[in-house]
Amino acid sequence: MSTPQFTSLRPSDPIDSAYSLTPEHIAFYRENGFIKLKKVLSPTVIAYYGGEISKKVAELSVQHMPLEQRGTYGKAFLQVTNLWAVSEIVKEFVLGKRLGRIAAELMGTKGVRLYHDQALYKEAGGGITPWHADQYYWPLSSDKTTTVWIPLQDIPLEMGPLAFCPKSQRLSYGRDLEIGDDSEIKLSEALKQYPKEESRFDLGEVSFHSGWTFHRAGANTSAYPRRVMTIIYMDKEMKLAEAKNKNQKADWESWCPGVKVGEIINSPLNPVIV
Repeated sequence: MSTPQFTSLRPSDPIDSAYSLTPEHIAFYRENGFIKLKKVLSPTVIAYYGGEISKKVAELSVQHMPLEQRGTYGKAFLQVTNLWAVSEIVKEFVLGKRLGRIAAELMGTKGVRLYHDQALYKEAGGGITPWHADQYYWPLSSDKTTTVWIPLQDIPLEMGPLAFCPKSQRLSYGRDLEIGDDSEIKLSEALKQYPKEESRFDLGEVSFHSGWTFHRAGANTSAYPRRVMTIIYMDKEMKLAEAKNKNQKADWESWCPGVKVGEIINSPLNPVIV
């Protein structure tokens, strides 16, 4: 297991360059609701942008309670959102066209815009991330959404890499479950007969998963924090839908300010990336 080596030296390789997706990659994503891709980002890109992301997480995290005093969600990770809005370096990374173009090609959209970003740092000794589907939280008019999960280091099994339930984006059961103990219990049972995909992430490897794909992560039993950055993309023509729960109402207010139901989500917080 390696610890991340961050640096302030700007990388020479651009984050807007093309990544060669194959027809097989696209077919796999659309069939299974997720894909893991190797060598998407270079070690120098991760070292530079990862250093700034980690710096901002340390500055902005409001979780200071000891692990043993937190609930399941609080033990799962430190969560800091919209880092792109507070750092020009992170903004450069989040709005990078390389990852955005992959997202658009996987989903089959003409382009994507940002929903929001979030750093998810699972501390040493941190607990599981329960089974859930992200789009439960999103007041969006279609399923043309995807999240890129970007490890800022290599992540072996003992650190709690993201695990997926292939083809689960087609299931209707569980779409009304908030992440927590209840979703872990109910979805563990409901997904029992389905195969799972859980494996380590190498440095530079990232995953993309659809908004309705069920996923979870194991506990971090290592002595090191698991550092991950995520970016949530949506179809650039995505419209705001009526909120179906209190969490979607909160997301509307936080990530789509000023947008009305039925309008394209083109607020200042939702720039087009490609």
